[in-house]
Amino acid sequence: MLQIIADAPGTLDIAQLTKRARFPRGTVYRLVSALTAEGLITQSGEGGTFRLGPRLLQLAAKTWEDSDLRTIARNFLVSLRDATDEAVHLAVPSNNRMVYIDKLVGSSRVQMKTSIGGQVELHSTSVGKAWLSGLPDQRLLEVIKSLELTRHTAKTFTTPEALFQELKRTREQGFAFDDEENEPDIRCLGSPIFNRSGEPIGAVSISMPVYRHDARRHELCARMVRETAKRITTELSTMV
Repeated sequence: MLQIIADAPGTLDIAQLTKRARFPRGTVYRLVSALTAEGLITQSGEGGTFRLGPRLLQLAAKTWEDSDLRTIARNFLVSLRDATDEAVHLAVPSNNRMVYIDKLVGSSRVQMKTSIGGQVELHSTSVGKAWLSGLPDQRLLEVIKSLELTRHTAKTFTTPEALFQELKRTREQGFAFDDEENEPDIRCLGSPIFNRSGEPIGAVSISMPVYRHDARRHELCARMVRETAKRITTELSTMV
């Protein structure tokens, strides 16, 4: 039930929950009542719609705070932010999306409107494309087939073939480039982070408005985001 509410693009009422859960209506009522009583979901008004509750967010935040990846990556993220003076993100995959588990911002007043806990799509973001590029081809093709390649801007990759070719380029160069593919006027560069088994477990990115991005800055940020991801990967490999 929590997953259904979390995956919905908006809020859901009891009828929509029942339809998506495919449980008997009485069972849905009992589950909703229990989750509401625990603060895991909240209801808007009498007989209204449901959304994730504050206690669930608190539990998630505690998980992220205790995350080995977040803890290990923090100093590297700080160094990356200080060197570029741009927003940096740390994200991990979750149900065909990426979830931000850390964010640091630069000194500029113009910043991305993202937050820890926010979810973004795989095909249109640098963290998503970076993570995808780390997958072996067979697994990558399976994931691509499962995605809804929603168009967000004129530059979004919306066909499996075009996305696959883009991810091959991403893999070769060691970083992903979101060229206003997720939202206008924002460009991001991301690189994958791997565990000891060589599996991609997350990604780090640098984000900036278009007016602060040029060829020199692109080269600098691409090199730094690659190095940061490699350093985090190396640090993870030393963990027992």
